[in-house]
Amino acid sequence: MWITAGTGSASGPPDWLHYGSGVLSPAVARGAIGVAAFLAVGEVIGRIGLVARNYLPPTSDVFIALWRLMTTEDFGTDILVTTGNWLLGLATAVAIGVPLGLLLGSVPKLNEVSRLVVEFLRPIPSVALIPLAVLVFGTGTEMRVFVMTFAAVWPILFNTIYGLMEVDPLAKETARSYGSGRLGVVLRVSLPSAAPFVLTGVRLAASIALILEVTAELFGGGGRGIGTVVGVAIFGSGEKDVVLAGALVAGVIGLAANLAMEAGGRRSLVWAHQPGGGR
Repeated sequence: MWITAGTGSASGPPDWLHYGSGVLSPAVARGAIGVAAFLAVGEVIGRIGLVARNYLPPTSDVFIALWRLMTTEDFGTDILVTTGNWLLGLATAVAIGVPLGLLLGSVPKLNEVSRLVVEFLRPIPSVALIPLAVLVFGTGTEMRVFVMTFAAVWPILFNTIYGLMEVDPLAKETARSYGSGRLGVVLRVSLPSAAPFVLTGVRLAASIALILEVTAELFGGGGRGIGTVVGVAIFGSGEKDVVLAGALVAGVIGLAANLAMEAGGRRSLVWAHQPGGGR
């Protein structure tokens, strides 16, 4: 039996525990329990020596290293550099992927003509392009944005095309009957209908772009960023706790961005989450 503080009600769980409506929803509580269990397992494995401490430090050592990093001005700059470059790369991928997806999804013949080129480029590992990108762009922001954009544009592109394929033909015909041209149909009917698919593509692309940003920092050499800190710890000092602390920070950035985009999508695409309203 639940006792609701302040109301005296014993008929159900307290209001603040309802899903999505308060401080501690069941989903958040389960997620917190999972994270705590994962960290506890890492601590135990590191302490009992199941894995050599040089390779997998205990969780407490990682948090100590994280505290050392966070109390330095340089690491704050590294976080800002990584986040700024990542957002720039993601924005570039969106600026390319969405319009190109709308074009290919709206013009079937153009989609057929370009399919071979797209299928040739898509499987190329983005990490393998880092040496070439370094030769062309150097080790600065341009190189990182190029690598991120190449990797992140594909989920946006394909989700946009797929979203357009799911648009109700009757809605498009209705728009045409009211005098809308091809561009008007795309902007007023196709794009709003495909928006949930596009947002899914952007969320996938955000994770991919962050991975490539850190990887480019790690292997590209030069510059600032979380990946540079991790690279110095791997190839220089050998401090595995610093390596894991840097990875933890990158993971938190990615998680925060994903949660923000999910919440933003629910607010801006309310109709898509209603029964019969789309995804």
